Amino acid sequence: MSFSLPVAPFRPRLLDALKGYSRARFLGDVGAGLTVAVVALPLAMAFAIASGLTPEAGIYTTIVAGFLVALLGGSRVQIGGPAGAFIVIVYGIVQQAGVAGLLIATAISGVLLFLMGLFRLGTLVRFIPVAVIIGFTNGIAVLIALSQIKDFLGLNVLDMPADFFGILEALATHLHTFNPWALGVAALSLALIVLWPVGLKALAARAPIFAKWRVLPGAMVALVVATVAAAAFNLPVETIGSRFGGIPSELPAFGLPDIQWESTRLLLMPAITLALLGAIESLLCARVADGMIRDRHDPNQELMAQGIANVVAPLLGGMPATGTIARTVTNVKSGATSPIAGIVHALVLLAVVLVAAPLASSIPLACLAAILMHVAWNMGDWRAFARLRRFRPTYGATLLAVFLLTVIFDLTVAVQVGILAACVIFIYRMSNLARAVPLAVDEFTAENTTLRIWQLSGALFFGSATVTEALHDKLPERVLVLDLEPVIYMDSTGADALKTLTKAARQQGVAVIAAGLAAQPLDQARRSGWTSALSVDLQPDLGAALTVARRLLAQGQP
Repeated sequence: MSFSLPVAPFRPRLLDALKGYSRARFLGDVGAGLTVAVVALPLAMAFAIASGLTPEAGIYTTIVAGFLVALLGGSRVQIGGPAGAFIVIVYGIVQQAGVAGLLIATAISGVLLFLMGLFRLGTLVRFIPVAVIIGFTNGIAVLIALSQIKDFLGLNVLDMPADFFGILEALATHLHTFNPWALGVAALSLALIVLWPVGLKALAARAPIFAKWRVLPGAMVALVVATVAAAAFNLPVETIGSRFGGIPSELPAFGLPDIQWESTRLLLMPAITLALLGAIESLLCARVADGMIRDRHDPNQELMAQGIANVVAPLLGGMPATGTIARTVTNVKSGATSPIAGIVHALVLLAVVLVAAPLASSIPLACLAAILMHVAWNMGDWRAFARLRRFRPTYGATLLAVFLLTVIFDLTVAVQVGILAACVIFIYRMSNLARAVPLAVDEFTAENTTLRIWQLSGALFFGSATVTEALHDKLPERVLVLDLEPVIYMDSTGADALKTLTKAARQQGVAVIAAGLAAQPLDQARRSGWTSALSVDLQPDLGAALTVARRLLAQGQP
């Protein structure tokens, strides 16, 4: 007898996407890759700086993770790289365990992601309630925006805390260091990001030649304009060069972080949070892409690719990576048809690092803060708060609880509490669906004291055991008939409750006849031994059960 684990096959989507690959598709993928690289460059630097890292960490991650996710992933158009959702978690890890701790946590999360995909857990991520996802996404967006106020206003804060109240206190106590030039650069950058697509649309309506400029994102336009302005007018604003000394024109050397068991053990929970958030983000992004290109991604292969990327990236000085919605949507709209576009985007960024890295030294941090402010605004589903009155109070309570816990306390705590609350609410609702209803059939009325018929429905599990327990005080004198056809699920507690009811009935001389169990409840009932405790064999339906009941009554049994 052979035994095999239910593992997913490792088959990158690239292998299937290249079937029938043509020159036209290749040119389309190259064009899309170039466009995505332009979008990814400012975001990569901004995400890294906001996470407490150097800008090159974001660029290295975009190159390494972007290449591996495209090469090995389960989606044709997914673009991998650092994401805004990670900023709060990464910043907290860096503050508590340093960059070495972040590298270890990222690698552990990569191993967890790979195992999730290998053991076919890709679909389980979809079971996380929408209220939990919206709650922590909006909470992260608020924290991202809050963390960027410092550079947006040009405040001189040397060490920004990671917690909500610490950030507020640091901002309040340093408001006197406000830099109006930084605010001007940030405001100009934000205006360009917001108004660029609107202006291009208006210009394209008059002159179609401007329609081709739509591939140029507002973030890159703002980055170029703000950098040129700051350098040309020698504005007194902080830049990448003044804070970080610029970006190296080479990739970092491959190296293992200093691994110590004590520190690694403490990083396990943050690593689980990174893996969970990365899985959610990447698979939601892949589903969005599927809807745009009418395709279906392989969630398990995608998780395995994300896992490999998150193991390799920290070995080259990178940060956590996942699928990114903004860059993936840009990839699709730019004409991508295969993972080649993602590979091209990574290679273009590699060329930028090797050739044009010194130019990044003049980028104002206020401009990057404006880019992240815009990212935070687009990241949140703010209309969800206005829609709360349409849903049950439990939905709203879960969403608001996760949101407030994310903002005020910690994302890990928020996700744990949110999922726990969702589970409790689900159990409560399922228990309310369980019913025990008296039936009146032919000569057997609901008031008959000799024979009573109860129809049980819903799920008989640990949360609804009281439904069966309530029948103990309503036993008839001779025969109890249980119609179980509407029962959709039964666990061991539900079966044990039926055994207890049957035992109590037999002690009072009452025969118990059951009928109509479906496959899963029947299997559970047999394994628990309840069916063998019945007065007669389990009947196929209520009609057969009543026939047996009439015979027992006629014979004077039990």
